[in-house]
Amino acid sequence: MDIVLSLVALLVLSPLLLGAVLAIALETGFPVVFRQTRLGLNGREFGMYKFRSMVKNAARMGPYFTTDKDPRITRVGRFIRRTSIDELPQLINVLKGDMSLVGPRPDVPVQRSLYTEADWAERCSVRPGITGLAQALYRSEATYEQRLNADLRYAREASIWLDLQILVWTIRRLGGAASN
Repeated sequence: MDIVLSLVALLVLSPLLLGAVLAIALETGFPVVFRQTRLGLNGREFGMYKFRSMVKNAARMGPYFTTDKDPRITRVGRFIRRTSIDELPQLINVLKGDMSLVGPRPDVPVQRSLYTEADWAERCSVRPGITGLAQALYRSEATYEQRLNADLRYAREASIWLDLQILVWTIRRLGGAASN
């Protein structure tokens, strides 16, 4: 299901993807895609793709997380983050088998230390997703505890039905105020 839906999404969204590429390139130049090391199924590292929404070399200017008024985020970046357009290159990660459409969002390696061994093992027992239960329920407003509980709940209850519900909930939340 992931591969078919990802291929269809890439085809249908290709004008939007091209528009994002042009907007980013015109505002801040190339590259327009950002690759970041993330942790996936069973804690395996992979390169996750996103449209670049921040100034070049933003990782050297601040922490791995962002805040509402983060000065590293560009004007185009604010829009593509609010609408989640910045996440669309992850459809390539789905095609590569690194990610699913739905699952816990993949963490950067430094976040590994935030978990107990048991929570980490459970969270990484499923493939990470472009969207997940925490994003569908809370968008970017989730506390660490809410996100962890939602991720662990997803790992325990994963099913096609839950995935479809999460996709619908996520689409309803796109463009909402709780995105950075």
